[in-house]
Amino acid sequence: MILERIEKTGDIKKIAESDLPALSGEIRDFLIRTLSKKGGHLASSLGTVELTIALHRVFDLPDDKIIWDVGHQAYTHKILTGRKEAFDTLRDYDGLSGFPKRTESEADAFGTGHASTSLAAGIGMVKARDLAGDTYHVVSVIGDGALTGGMAYEGLNNAGALKTNFIIILNDNNMSISENVGGMAIQLSHLRTSPGYTGLKENVQTSLERIPVVGDKLVSKIRRTKSGIKQLVIPGMAFEELGIMYLGPVDGHNIPEMEDVFRQAARFEGPVLVHVVTKKGRGYAPAERHPSRFHGAEPFEIESGLPLNHKDVSYSDIFSTVMLKAGERDEAVCAVTAAMMDGTGLKRFHNRFPERFFDVGIAEEYAVTFAAGLAAEGRKPVVAIYSSFLQRAYDQILHDVCLQDLPVVLCVDRAGIVGRDGPTHQGVFDIAFLSTIPNMVVCAPKNKWELSDMVKAALSYGHPIAIRYPRGSVCTDFEGSRARIQIGKCEELIPGEKVCILALGAMVKHAGDAMEILAERGFHPALVNARFAKPIDTAFLKEASQKYDAFLTVEDGILHGGFGASVLKYLYTEGYSGKVKSLGYPDEFVPQGDCGTLYGKYGLDAAGIAKAAEDLWREKV
Repeated sequence: MILERIEKTGDIKKIAESDLPALSGEIRDFLIRTLSKKGGHLASSLGTVELTIALHRVFDLPDDKIIWDVGHQAYTHKILTGRKEAFDTLRDYDGLSGFPKRTESEADAFGTGHASTSLAAGIGMVKARDLAGDTYHVVSVIGDGALTGGMAYEGLNNAGALKTNFIIILNDNNMSISENVGGMAIQLSHLRTSPGYTGLKENVQTSLERIPVVGDKLVSKIRRTKSGIKQLVIPGMAFEELGIMYLGPVDGHNIPEMEDVFRQAARFEGPVLVHVVTKKGRGYAPAERHPSRFHGAEPFEIESGLPLNHKDVSYSDIFSTVMLKAGERDEAVCAVTAAMMDGTGLKRFHNRFPERFFDVGIAEEYAVTFAAGLAAEGRKPVVAIYSSFLQRAYDQILHDVCLQDLPVVLCVDRAGIVGRDGPTHQGVFDIAFLSTIPNMVVCAPKNKWELSDMVKAALSYGHPIAIRYPRGSVCTDFEGSRARIQIGKCEELIPGEKVCILALGAMVKHAGDAMEILAERGFHPALVNARFAKPIDTAFLKEASQKYDAFLTVEDGILHGGFGASVLKYLYTEGYSGKVKSLGYPDEFVPQGDCGTLYGKYGLDAAGIAKAAEDLWREKV
């Protein structure tokens, strides 16, 4: 196998050009076989195999710097930089990261995981290079999906002012996670399909051929570069108007053609954008047909592409049903998301109420302020964004929503740890950062029925409110406990003595399991479903502080500034003399790994919660 000859960075340069198609096939086969067992970002990586090979053959890593925007397409990059043998640990605890990671390899120039950052980082490296008097190349690879994000436009704006070489590779596959939306997607579609390219090429070639001697030589030179007129500057393009040289479109699965264009790009004295057209999921029919499903794939059967494991009902599924019914009941209800229609469960709402559904692309900041505009004019916007991506819209939540006390409902999907995607995607900060903002309410359901009730309550609340819920299967415990949602009021689930366990959201299930362990050991603390991280139920706490010797708070979020910190502050401010212990995540980034392993590591599984409660009980005996 040709792939076996690639053991370290730079070995790809030793492979004959005639062997590259076979190597591309071997890499795809390796990715499909590995990810069918492990899961991971398959479609994105399949689409960039040839692109990655071409980049690695033209540029000299690690001296030259390649920055992969988001990084979900960088698996081939990892293979070509000596990490193939570690792929059986991909996304495991202490294993190979699913994204570029500076501490993992010198070839990973910049750590990524969120979209639209590569241009800003690349320009920073260019400036650092120039200040040091170095001459290495900086290449930012950004997808057309990431190009919908505001930071990307800020990067393009600043790139246009550069006087030295900076290479932008626009990987255009017409997809982010869901299908791309917006003006840039339309612009790129025109670039890919416009017959003007063909006509322009033919006209220029005809004109040049009429010039004796010089014309013939120039036409021959253009033909030798493989892509002909595609490498000439196309006048009037938006990129050129920003001061960025434009080359393309180039076939992103033709390695020699890309190598020629990349070498030309490396010679420019200024910023240059190479427009490369690829196909997401290329080489694996199920991924080509369903690129969204294979963006972040679970283990699957290779022959059919079907998941190996049965998919249980998720909180996103419940949210999907609730939103559909809410839209039917109230014409003021609108749905907003940031390139996550499928992931957040809003596809059914889109299909039923397309005029009230808004996918704004990978632009979380815009999504929140856009929703504020809807709310200011009497609509009831529900903004569904993953927790780790909502971080990007903090200022908009503060300034545009909460400062004006507008009734925007934030549905924070994938709250808490998400597992194998690692620290770039763990949704553990939302409780803390949302709780700092005046007028904001933060709640979390204990099970699927409570999520439904919270969405209904939020839509009638009339002020900013965030509902956080985890990735994965819904909790169906405590079906009989369905007290009416009252803002800032908790729910007592199991009476007890001595110790009161206050659990928030997904941790109610874990605490419930811990109660069974404790009962077997002869301990009978109380269990309370906190429901609200902000405001906390101070009336309950004041009364309970007279009854219980200790409190144990449990949350799927960081401890610093979190729910437990609010409880502790209140109790001690009120003069509580007992002990308060909080379980959550310390002041560190939560690593990758399966959720069970991570819950165990931080004492948030049933065993960890039971031990903490037992320790408190024994201290007070």
